[in-house]
Amino acid sequence: MATADMSVQHDRPSAEVRREPEVNKLFRWVMKNEASDLHLKVGQPPMMRHRGVIKRAEMRPLTQEDMERLLLPALTERQRNILEDEGGVDFAYIVGQDECRFRVSLFRQRGRLSLVSRRVNNVIPTFEKLGLPPAIEKLCHYDQGLVILAGVTGSGKSTTIASMLDYINEREPLHILTVEDPIEFTFTDKMSYINQREIGIDVKDWHKALKDAVRQDPDIILVGELRDRETFEAGIHAAETGHLVFGTIHAGSGPSTLGRILDLFPANMHSAIRQALAFNLKAVVAQKLLASIKPGVQRCPTNEIMIVNPIIRELIIRSEDKKLADVIPACEHEGMQNFTMSLLKLVNDGSIDKATALEVAPNPEQLKMAFKGIKVATPGII
Repeated sequence: MATADMSVQHDRPSAEVRREPEVNKLFRWVMKNEASDLHLKVGQPPMMRHRGVIKRAEMRPLTQEDMERLLLPALTERQRNILEDEGGVDFAYIVGQDECRFRVSLFRQRGRLSLVSRRVNNVIPTFEKLGLPPAIEKLCHYDQGLVILAGVTGSGKSTTIASMLDYINEREPLHILTVEDPIEFTFTDKMSYINQREIGIDVKDWHKALKDAVRQDPDIILVGELRDRETFEAGIHAAETGHLVFGTIHAGSGPSTLGRILDLFPANMHSAIRQALAFNLKAVVAQKLLASIKPGVQRCPTNEIMIVNPIIRELIIRSEDKKLADVIPACEHEGMQNFTMSLLKLVNDGSIDKATALEVAPNPEQLKMAFKGIKVATPGII
């Protein structure tokens, strides 16, 4: 593994290097190795996540003085104030002349600075480049409703949504409005035109941004994260009023996404929220990123796709969420798939090995049967 060389690189014009912030050498280390994340912590050398694994640089551990020297100059006055007042700040960081963007979380732990930063590609990849299933394209053609991307941090949700929005951008003359904290991908206007608002820079807070959104004549709204009751209510209201809304949520599957949303509300509101979801939710795409064995491909997604058809709508209204998982494989002809189906396809096309598939499979026994060509019978749903 390449080391994080903190010395000046003489294969660049020296004046250009001197103008760059010192911390850029670490960001460029991540870029050079095509890693996904940069991790900095007092008492450890710089670290990066490469193909899903944390790797340490061959250099001395960082001190608090190193962290302050490297990171504080990269902050605006507003960001410094947030760090001091709240103990952490999130922001987008650009290396060079928009060579590469990073999503940065700078925070204090045990009184010391730590940083975790995700590399975001400047070029928005296509569905084919990402290895997404063909059914994803179908989800870009709704006129209104709510489409949710579910997954843990680092599962590629934001990249998938960016790819979906750019697909629409290339094909339809629409107004796309994004509300993000921070902005990750920057879009170029094509057939559509896109306005991107960053919380804390372009608008005061989520409440103001989402209140404004429905008055700004958007056809499509991206809510960066459905993180609380307020953002979900704003997103579902926008869907109810005729907009196509995309959002992300921290959940592991389509069915568990419903539980995650309901947890945002008191029990006496669950019936109303189920009604709103039944008639406005269009699809949930759950995603995980896996190490790939294909040459030239570091990681590939595995996706569960739950599209809200009449059967799923009825189950949501009747609070029979446990049956949702059985509907998905039974409706493969509609573009749905569960993780077992997705993992089987990835193994069969040589994207991942069987060991990796079994390690992440929600139902390993079912996947083992699928490897042998045995289909599990779907029970009656309703």
